[in-house]
Amino acid sequence: MTGRATTADLAGLWGYRRGVKWQPGQGSGDIEDRRGSPGRRMPGGAKLGAGGLILVLIGLFFGRNYLSELGGSDESGAGGGGGGQTQGPPSGTDPDARLVQFMGFILDDAQDGWTKIFKANDQRYVRAKMVLFSRGTESGCGYASSAIGPFYCPPDQKVYLDLDFFRALSARLGAPGDFAQAYVIAHELGHHVQNLLGYDAEFAQHIESAGKRSPAASEWSVRQELQADCLAGVWAHGAAQRELLEAGDLEEGLNAAAAIGDDTLARKAGAEVVPESFTHGTSAQRVRWFKRGFERGQVGDCDTMNGPL
Repeated sequence: MTGRATTADLAGLWGYRRGVKWQPGQGSGDIEDRRGSPGRRMPGGAKLGAGGLILVLIGLFFGRNYLSELGGSDESGAGGGGGGQTQGPPSGTDPDARLVQFMGFILDDAQDGWTKIFKANDQRYVRAKMVLFSRGTESGCGYASSAIGPFYCPPDQKVYLDLDFFRALSARLGAPGDFAQAYVIAHELGHHVQNLLGYDAEFAQHIESAGKRSPAASEWSVRQELQADCLAGVWAHGAAQRELLEAGDLEEGLNAAAAIGDDTLARKAGAEVVPESFTHGTSAQRVRWFKRGFERGQVGDCDTMNGPL
């Protein structure tokens, strides 16, 4: 396929029908459900909560974030992730039970796929955990508020996600659908793959050398995020080969990628679009790299460290 293939072409190629193929049932053993655990407050006593997700629209939406620039803190100095203990969901009937089961299905499918890819290249894939929380929780990278959106923490190799994010993604940013949710998970696991392959350390070195908050550092951050988008596309390529995708799924993923571009988020927030301050890439770039991974299905084609974006 060429880079000029349309989403309709791709959908026709795989013969999709409607909705990711899955059946509710057994949950994932790689999910830590902390939604029943009370979160700590941010320094200064500021309350956390779903309303804080609006902060995402000013640039901290969706991606790798080590919390140090967000005002979060780990007061104990331990930076622990709750000791790995699994908390139960909120008391009573869980209204998000079906969503959690779907997330577990995507998490397991993606990690099973990466396990096979790593094994084919004589490497070992270490499975990540996905932590579900409400309002706030501790992570290996410090305190995590729902306001920062989903993120991956390299020290504890866990993805952190407040389910209110998906409601914001659909209602506030116009990116509904189960495959949009799958894209979020696959992107964060893309950061885990970067960590395991050593790309994460390389990007961190480039960002440090460039000087944090400099335009050059921002460009390296964009390159890192776009690679995670491409790796999410690699998973989607495999999911399509396993006949898990149906009509409209790819479009949902591309729509989600476009919805969280730095330029689009700035416009939605009524802010000036300043390319030099971008950290995740434009909507066009995010769509382009996700499609590249989907079309080619090879990690080697996700090289964002070199060449134009």
